[in-house]
Amino acid sequence: LWSPLQAFSNLNVGPSSSPPRTPAVSGSPKFTVPLTCLTSSSVLLWAGLPRCPGSFLFSNLLGTVYRCGNLNFTCDGNSVISPVGNRVTVFDLKNNKSDTLPLATRYNVKCVGLSPDGRLAIIVDEGGDALLVSLVCRSVLHHYHFKGSVHSVSFSPDGRKFVVTKGNIAQMYHAPGRKREFNAFVLDKTYFGPYDETTCIDWTDDSRCFVVGSKDMSTWVFGAERWDNLIYYALGGHKDAIVACFFESSSLDLYTLSQDGALCVWQCDTPPEGLRLKAPTGWKADLLQREEQDEEGERETTVRGKATPAAEEQQGKVKYSRLAKYFFNKEGDFNNLTAAAYHKKIHLLVTGFASGIFHLHELPEFNLIHSLSISDQRIASISINSSGDWIAFGCSGLGQLLVWEWQSESYVLKQQGHFNSMVSLAYSPDGQYIVTGGDDGKVKVWNTLSGFCFITFTEHSSGVTGVTFTATGYVIVTSSMDGTVRAFDLHRYRNFRTFTSPRPTQFSCVAVDSSGEIVSAGAQDSFEIFIWSMQTGRLLDVLSGHEGPISGLCFNPMRSVLASASWDRTVRLWDMVDSWRTTETLALTSDALAVTFRPDGAELAVATLNSQLAFWDPEKAVQTGSIEGRHDLKTGRKELDKITAQHSAKGKAFTTLCYSADGQSILAGGMSKFVCIYHVKEQILRKKFEISCNLSLDAMEEFLNRRKMTEFGNLALIDQDAREEGGVTIPLPGVKKGDMSSRHFKPEIRVTSLRFSPTGRCWAATTTEGLLIYSLDTQMLFDPFELDTSVTPGRIRAALRQRDFTRAILMAFRLNERKLLQEALESVPWDEIEVVSSSFPELYVEKVLEFLASSFEVSRHLEFYLMWTQKLLMVHGQKLKARAGKLLPAVQFLQKSIQRHLDDVSKLCDWNRYTIQYALAVSKQRGMKRPSEPRGSEEEAGASDDDDDDSLHLLGRGHGDEDEDGLLV
Repeated sequence: LWSPLQAFSNLNVGPSSSPPRTPAVSGSPKFTVPLTCLTSSSVLLWAGLPRCPGSFLFSNLLGTVYRCGNLNFTCDGNSVISPVGNRVTVFDLKNNKSDTLPLATRYNVKCVGLSPDGRLAIIVDEGGDALLVSLVCRSVLHHYHFKGSVHSVSFSPDGRKFVVTKGNIAQMYHAPGRKREFNAFVLDKTYFGPYDETTCIDWTDDSRCFVVGSKDMSTWVFGAERWDNLIYYALGGHKDAIVACFFESSSLDLYTLSQDGALCVWQCDTPPEGLRLKAPTGWKADLLQREEQDEEGERETTVRGKATPAAEEQQGKVKYSRLAKYFFNKEGDFNNLTAAAYHKKIHLLVTGFASGIFHLHELPEFNLIHSLSISDQRIASISINSSGDWIAFGCSGLGQLLVWEWQSESYVLKQQGHFNSMVSLAYSPDGQYIVTGGDDGKVKVWNTLSGFCFITFTEHSSGVTGVTFTATGYVIVTSSMDGTVRAFDLHRYRNFRTFTSPRPTQFSCVAVDSSGEIVSAGAQDSFEIFIWSMQTGRLLDVLSGHEGPISGLCFNPMRSVLASASWDRTVRLWDMVDSWRTTETLALTSDALAVTFRPDGAELAVATLNSQLAFWDPEKAVQTGSIEGRHDLKTGRKELDKITAQHSAKGKAFTTLCYSADGQSILAGGMSKFVCIYHVKEQILRKKFEISCNLSLDAMEEFLNRRKMTEFGNLALIDQDAREEGGVTIPLPGVKKGDMSSRHFKPEIRVTSLRFSPTGRCWAATTTEGLLIYSLDTQMLFDPFELDTSVTPGRIRAALRQRDFTRAILMAFRLNERKLLQEALESVPWDEIEVVSSSFPELYVEKVLEFLASSFEVSRHLEFYLMWTQKLLMVHGQKLKARAGKLLPAVQFLQKSIQRHLDDVSKLCDWNRYTIQYALAVSKQRGMKRPSEPRGSEEEAGASDDDDDDSLHLLGRGHGDEDEDGLLV
């Protein structure tokens, strides 16, 4: 066989316009290897392979906006960086968009430190593992382990150092620079002093000193350099753990806040300029001189502070005195202070409390500016942007993220995920929206482009079990355990239909037919299927026959046939035309858990309790194939399991199924951290997606940690003390505190629902982590089409210069590089678009439509690409109809992109129209004196009506004065 290395050695790496030599194999006929050309972004790839579903990569995380950790604003103040589980999401408030970084830590993120220039971030998880991340290229630059739990991390304002608080010490590291380094984290100094855990950090503006707060009620000021008059200074005065401490602007004056709601103001007798460097003498000077000749990052110093230093040590040193002490709680109130932030330029202090209340104070006078309750849960984190206008609040109990503009007293952002786990999801027909239902009874609608939830329906009083869109995309139908099926209108955002059964029952699933007129829901306790009319809301029929709970319903997309899966080991097909009679009963080998039709309705897939996927022909009622998925599911072992993961996997199965948009593949997920994608025809596993690597969730590892197994049992059975973060108050005899029902538990990883987007370019999964979106990696994917040695970027540009547009565009599509495609299409004059599009072969029309749909997302040439779309569809419309099933994902992707622009432009036009009408009305009233008393005459009323009519006309429509008004506007 011919070696790939020989191909590299035989390739002629020259100008892109000259074709490479074709390697020949001795003893065999000569052949052309379709490995070909060197392009601008790729070197060498096999050209004949089809696109694999493995090219789906993690794209975004929706449904969860904040879990725990600290919030940060970017340098420009327009974006919030929020830790979400073991990932980090950036919320762009200016452009109304959220984006999750494509990286993950091993445990939940504990703290995030942002560099002053906003280019780097240090992300530390609960296990002490740190990631150095570039926010510019969104990639991990370095891994580091701090060997302990880190509470907070903070960069110095000059960006040269950063400090982490770990245990009862503070460690200062050299900040990673812009040059390449073998070890990005170099320890500079270790500071001892507090007796208990350190909690917070703040730096002076000149990066000369930093202050550290501790749970032992003390605050310590340390010098970042070898200052002669300030090595360390300990401050007391509080009766509870320190929550936050802040330096005043360009000063060493301090503010310290404790958990009991007390604020101490400390004044320093020395300005920052008064700090003197300690001059070494004797052998220390010689030693220091030798050290300075070496690299700066190789030395480490330890500073040990004392709470009560000797009197001779205090002479000539910096001294602090307490100016004032203020209390946030009124007499008789007891409200724990949980978070605080301070803006030094405008002297604004924001404090958050355990009851969900926050206060705004002006310091140092402690004047109350504003007070508001934003939640009924504790505020876990607060951050203020650089201008001081926006304040971000994070509530970990409910997963809330709020951005408040305090001057106008309005919300900039108000987002909250599902309180409990998400259970089901559905895509809208155009792929623009996703609806999710959760165990908290809420139904949320998410915009896939921005990543934000824009409406929440709270009519259900119990957990939502199923959600679906109608074919129009403007009605959502949901089923719930509260015994109702509800229909919601996305035009007026209201619940316009409520379907109920004659006897109260719990609904486990819901389905709507392709016309949107028939609504069906399966009962969990009465084993019946209920059919309603969407128009009238009346109950049409009750289908009986199943002998177990209904686990899934699905309408055939092409015919009026309903498939119902049940725990009685059958799938029944009901014909709507034939008075809902059972046409076929498909016998299964185990309980059915999920059922779905292929998009063309020619195949039916069923997931059963024995981890099998069965495929049936619904017309002939014949099984066409099956897939054994037990080994692919690969479940983990929970902390409290008595049996191994291998044995517990026998009781696990796929609980959700979904066909891809083209029907060739099927997605399957269940009680596992893996989502499997199978090829239906070949019945093989194509790829397994690991949806999470977060060890803070249960059932993630195959084997238990033996260090947690003691002679008294598993340590996971023991609740943490209330002093630990996330712990519970253990009730003791004679103590009023404590709740017997409080428990500390780890949520179990699972996939509850899977759906493919109608556009075929992404799929979504509701998991314990949230709503995960996986999309095709279009950024770095080199996917050539019918490529040979004659196609190079140089020849494409040469064809464009010769105005041979058709040949240039076809060559660009064969090379399939986005920049070249864009250059070739945009080089065509607008009056020649129809001629060029008519000369395209039928095979390339679909690829041009897909490219146009993706270009609508990013390009500003809206009219130009609309002309391309119109001409292509007009010229090739009849031929495209013959392949409607295969082209459906591309057309739906195109419709989604155009619909989004239609919504944006129509809103802008309406706004401009109303603004012009208002300006015209104001200009007509300018210079007119209003009478003191209304005369009420009919003539004046008629004149005012005429004025109103005139004000509705656009500019330059009237005569005389109206023209002047138009010019004035």
